[in-house]
Order: sequence, then structure tokens, then C-alpha cells
Amino acid sequence: MGEPEAGSEFAMRAAAAGPMADAQYILPNDIGVFSLDCREAFRLLSPTERLYAHHLSRAAWYGGLAVLLQTSPEAPYIYALLSRLFRAQDPDQLRQHALAEGLTEEEYQAFLVYAAGVYSNMGNYKSFGDTKFVPNLPKEKLERVILGTKAAQQHPEEVRSLWQTCRELMFSLEPRLRHLGLGKEGITTYFSGDCTMEDAKLAQDFLDSQNLSAYNTRLFKGVSQDGKPCYEVRLASVLGMEPALHSEMTSKLKSYEFRGSHFQVTRGDYAPILQKVVEHLEKAKAYAANSQQEQMLAQYIESFTQGSIEAHKRGSRFWIQDKGPIVESYIGFIESYRDPFGSRGEFEGFVAMVNKAMSAKFECLVASAEQLLKELPWPPAFEKDKFLTPDFTSLDVLTFSGSGIPAGINIPNYDDLRQTDGFKNVSLGNVLAVAYATQREKLTFLEEEDKDLYIRWKGPSFDVQVGLHELLGHGSGKLFVQDEKGAFNFDQETVINPETGEQIQSWYRSGETWDSKFSTIASSYEECRAESVGLYLCLNRQVLEIFGFEGADAEDVIYVNWLNMVRAGLLALEFYTPETSSWRQAHMQARFVILRVLLEAGEGLVTVTPTTGADGRPDAQVRLDRNKIRPVGKPALERFLRKLQVLKSTGDVARGRALYEGYAAVTDASPECFLTLRDTVLLRKESRKLIVQPNTRLEGSEVQLLEYEASAAGLIRSFSERFPEDGPELEEVLTQLATADARFWKSPSEAPSGQA
Repeated sequence: MGEPEAGSEFAMRAAAAGPMADAQYILPNDIGVFSLDCREAFRLLSPTERLYAHHLSRAAWYGGLAVLLQTSPEAPYIYALLSRLFRAQDPDQLRQHALAEGLTEEEYQAFLVYAAGVYSNMGNYKSFGDTKFVPNLPKEKLERVILGTKAAQQHPEEVRSLWQTCRELMFSLEPRLRHLGLGKEGITTYFSGDCTMEDAKLAQDFLDSQNLSAYNTRLFKGVSQDGKPCYEVRLASVLGMEPALHSEMTSKLKSYEFRGSHFQVTRGDYAPILQKVVEHLEKAKAYAANSQQEQMLAQYIESFTQGSIEAHKRGSRFWIQDKGPIVESYIGFIESYRDPFGSRGEFEGFVAMVNKAMSAKFECLVASAEQLLKELPWPPAFEKDKFLTPDFTSLDVLTFSGSGIPAGINIPNYDDLRQTDGFKNVSLGNVLAVAYATQREKLTFLEEEDKDLYIRWKGPSFDVQVGLHELLGHGSGKLFVQDEKGAFNFDQETVINPETGEQIQSWYRSGETWDSKFSTIASSYEECRAESVGLYLCLNRQVLEIFGFEGADAEDVIYVNWLNMVRAGLLALEFYTPETSSWRQAHMQARFVILRVLLEAGEGLVTVTPTTGADGRPDAQVRLDRNKIRPVGKPALERFLRKLQVLKSTGDVARGRALYEGYAAVTDASPECFLTLRDTVLLRKESRKLIVQPNTRLEGSEVQLLEYEASAAGLIRSFSERFPEDGPELEEVLTQLATADARFWKSPSEAPSGQA
């Protein structure tokens, strides 16, 4: 479970997007761009550790290309087009051509920012908020530049074909295409274009009935000859449907009848991409530090080759057992935030090195965890039978592939492993250092007297929040389960529901998981529970002492942590879509819910007041009374947290959904008038920063670290040099895979039938 930052600062200029967009659908020319610094951590690795990290990084970068195919129908074509342009001419060379073709400096910068955004998000939808972004320059001008580039001169038919395939969708902001979503509410390539939420629910029930995980699947709908709905459940794997040696997966690959519909389980999704992943995992095995890493990689290879989530679980068990490695990594179909149904995992892979100083603080937190768990506001029966002491390290990221980089992670996400084998927590220190720095002039919605305090303590308080969120938020709580033999993991006679005073009436049956049962709200509900645990336990003096805070400093850390959360709840309104009454980002929805809970507590704890800014435009102020955090805020959070945990433990979907969706509702009811405030938030928002990552290159037997400048051009160069051996081949693979499935979406209906 990844943890993006709790309060992105928003104060973007209201950029003019021409005739096609308002500011929320473009990336501004002055967007913040930062480079990840891992030079010192990489320098300290041994030659063998560097080779291990290099091959894991290569596997991660190759696998990350699958995200293009998991995002939108046009994303692979856009990526291929941009990659061809910048391979033939770097950004400086292309600039001369663009200016000669009549672009202004601002328009060319807008094109660079768009390209950097596509690379950074692995597609043309923002990873944080799932909103489409389009180039902030006229289509006709961009076309003139593209068709006159060196790439177009070298390969005229291919470049023209790519442009013709993606140009309309690249710029289109028709309502359904503005956001990721299912059916009429948005676009997604986890499902064919004609799938609805009802189809997604039916498919989940089918998968549960066969004990198949949705994590590595996509769903494609058709109609069979007898007129019944026909669904293809396609697993991600190197192997396709050709006859193969018997494995745990081969018996699943067949046709099924389920509730009046046909289901066909197939495999081979992203096959050529996963083949590259497997090749580098095999190479990494030679440099593994111990048998756990070797066995972990062997199971990952089996998982990606066969399409088996069970193999990935086995690999994850070895990963959990690999305590305190110098080079930490994880790879696979992991986070389900961007699946509109909440069950399918986006591919990601990370490789990082341990930061020993911060890790020592996290180790102290882990040592105190069993005692701190007793402080949480639910009965002992609702906590895991045994706390499985996890690894908790602060890492400097070398590579993080996928659609975005979180601040911290608690994985694996498999419920059964988390309950019986444990998990690991990581805080990504060099990401926190650059991505969440705050400039005073861009700090919105706070009183002037709070701003300096906020800037001083936001970083330290966020370290505390991430630690508590990951370890004791995601790491706490028990699910009540009845297994396939009918046995319960709790005492039906003695365990009492503290909310009703009655015996437990509901639980998880065999095959059901948190994600499959709570589906569309599962991710956000769980993030809300973890964020609430962080706020609740940061009041504990022992916790603050572990991080080195005492006295007045400790009180300031508490205040800024709570202030950051309520401010984030207001900023969250950017990620709400009134037209569909839906939230587009799990963490931000969670923070809005917490804001609502604390507002409901009353007594002046939190106030949100519309104001007029110094520029004469609408503004707002968030106030938190620090003297009421303990007497008013803590009891309110205690009651809310207990409800969240009890409903989660008992699998009570109906009451859980009613509670959560009630708080998540955005209305114009007074006194806050959140729908109106949303316009103010959009007016004053700042785009999330882009992060430039290094590359590793094997020169002889030595691994070199290649770093790039913190700019849109630097980010583009990092991608241009990411696949030096096989860039053109990968682009052909991506466009061929996209073209093969183009029929499942209304567009690109005119996708080329051959190589794009």
C-alpha cells in the first residue's frame, strides 16, 4: 500500500489552455521538477550489490512499460511517438527545429513538459488523481513540428502513422475521456470499453468462485454465438495459450459457465514485456546476497512466466523473510488504486538502498509496536493474534517504475500473507526530501502565523506520520475469516462487537478478500484507517521521543501533523468529480473524510472559512485549535477509528460503505459549502512535482550511475537513455500489443493494423 504525501502545495497560476482545456487538464510550464539523489547510497554498494541492483532496475523499467497498456488506448502510441522523436533529436536539438517551425519558446516548453509528464506518469493520465492532461499548445502547430522532425525524415510512414493514430485522443477532452473510470464515467484499459460496474462485480464473483486473484488480470467483454455475454479474463504472463508443461495455472485456462454467462480464462497479456522482466530477474539471481533472495526471484520468475499470483505470493513470503537487505526491491502487479473496481494491480517495481540513520529510528518504532498496538481503540480480539515483527527501513530509491513514486509503502497487499506471514514497511527518504519540500509563497489556505511553523515541521512530522501510517496503520487489525473447512479464526461465542454489544454476525468466507469484498471503497477506506492511526498515535509521547522530539518541539510536530491533515482534506477537493459524484484518488478521499470527522467533532477544533485573497480572488483559510487536539480531536478520532476497524474486521460491507460514503459526500451544505470551495481549490492548486530518476549502465563488469538535470528536458533524456539496446523494438512491441486490442475500445478505432 503506497503512501503519497499528505499535503501537496497548491498555488498554480491559472494557465491558459487555449480553446481545449482549463488548467486542471494541462501541466504548467513552471511545474516543479526534481532529481532523485542516491549517489552516496549507490557509492557504498559493493560491485556485486551494484550488479544485483542494476538487473533488478532493468527488470523494473521493462515491466513499467506495461502501465502504458493499463492506462488508456492511446498511451502506448503517444509513448512510442515521443520516444522516436527524442531518440533522433535530443530536447535542445529539437528546440531549434520547433522554433524554426514557428513555435514560441513557451509553446516548445509546454511540449517538453507534456512529454515529461507522459514519461513520469507512464501515460497521459495523472497517476495522482487519474485526470487526463493534454499538450498546452495548438494541435496544428505540434503536427507541423512532429512531421518535420529528424525522426519523421528517417521513418516518415511510421511517424505519420503514430501521429495519426494518437493525435485526436492526445488532445480530446470529451467528458468521458477526462478521467479514468468504468463505463460512462471514464476510460480504462483494465476493462474493455463496453464493461460496466455490474460486469466488474460479476467477474469478481467468478474469480472468487475459482480462487483466482484479479491482481494480474484484465477483463474483455463480448457476445457469444448463443447471444450470451462472453468474458475473457486475461492473465499477465510470458506464456500464452500454446500447450505447456502442466503447472498450477494450466488447469485454470479453460471455458466456464457462470450465472448465465461464458467466461474464458486466458493468459499471455504483456508477454513480450514480461519476457524482458524475466530475463533480468534471472541475471539478478546470480548476484543475490542469500538463498531467500534467490528463491524470491525464482518465484517471481515463475509468477510472470505462468501468470500465477500464488507464485508471486510464495516469492513475497521469501521477500518478507529477507530481513534488512542492503539492496531492497519489490516487483509485480501491486497497487489497485487505478482499477475503477479496485481489484487489479498496476505493475510497479522498485530498487533502493538502506539509509541507516533513519532506519535506526524506525527499528525503535518496530520494537515498541506491540505496546503501541494496545493503545489503539478496539478490543484485543480485533487485533492480529500475533504481531509478526516486520522490517521497517528508510530507503534511498534508485529506481521506481510505474505511474508514480510514493513516500512510503507497506507490502505485500495480500491479506492472507499479511495475517499469517507479516509484511514490510519502507519509507522512501530521498523521495520525501525532494518531492514534498514547501515554498512559503506557494503555501495556500493557512494563516500567516502558521506558515513558518508549517515549513519548519512539515518534513519531520511527515516522517512520523509515514512511520505510524505504514507500520501501525496498515500493519494493524484482524480480519475475521471462516476457511474452506468451516473453521473460524475467532471465537464466535466470546467475541463481542463493541459497536452493537452483540456477537459477531458477519465475516470473510473462503476466497473473499478485503479488496474483493469492499471493492470500490477498499483502497480509500484502508488509507483512511491508516492515516487516522497515524494522527491518533502521534499524540503518544513515546512515539515522538523515538523520533527525537520532546517538549515544545513534540507539541509542534503534533500540531503540524494534524494541521497538514486537515489542510490536505481541503486540497482533496481537487480530486473530486462533481459530474459523477466520484473521487479519483484514494488517499485524498481519505483525508477529506478525516477533515469531515474532525469538523463534526465541533467545539471550534477545526474551521474552514471562505475568504478573499490579496489578489482579490476567492480564497479560504483552515484553522486548527491546537489546545483542542487532545480533549476534542482525540475522542472523535477514537470513535471513528473503532468503527472503521470493527466494520473491516467483520466484513460488514453495507454498514462500512454507508459510514465511509456518508463522510466522503461533497455537498454545498453550510457552513463549509465544499462544492463551492472546490472551485477555490482548483483556482489555487499547484501541480504535483515531476521526479527525474537516474539510470544504471553496465560497462564491462562495472555498473555506472547516470544522473540527469532536474528539468523537463533532463527527465526526457533519462527516458531516451533508458533502453539503449532495444528502444525501437520495445516501441514496436507496445504498439502491436495496443493495436491487437484496439477493437475493445471505441477508439483508436482507426489504429493501424501493422506496425505503428
